[in-house]
Amino acid sequence: MKIAVPYADGQVYQHFGHTAQFKLYETAHGKILSSQLMDTNGSGHGALAGFLAAQGVDTVICGGIGEGAQSALAAANIRLLGGVQGAADEAVLAYLSGALVYDPNVKCSHNGHHGHHGEGHHGGGCGEHGGGHCHHGSGHCHH
Repeated sequence: MKIAVPYADGQVYQHFGHTAQFKLYETAHGKILSSQLMDTNGSGHGALAGFLAAQGVDTVICGGIGEGAQSALAAANIRLLGGVQGAADEAVLAYLSGALVYDPNVKCSHNGHHGHHGEGHHGGGCGEHGGGHCHHGSGHCHH
């Protein structure tokens, strides 16, 4: 299995469509066999699905993601696990062990109804604060 994570400074980057790098993990039998960083070369949003499919990726672990990119991943038969925060390596290991906490209804809206772009992003932003993305009360989209 090949897993891709939007990546910045060791962490799961919180805005799929704006990531400059993915960390790609080659896995088998519940273990990481190898990993490598890949630049997106300016690809963004829906175009990233084709980029990842060309790399043989079958699973994406990410923070926030827009509906267009979600649809593109689905069309490419790439499984999406969104709403994930923290260290990228730890997220992949948690997924492999069945312990990853993610949000199956993750959204990253750009209609500005809650001042999304005025938050300074704090290293990401989409899905990070829960304001308008997830209504679970915790602000972190954990179930």
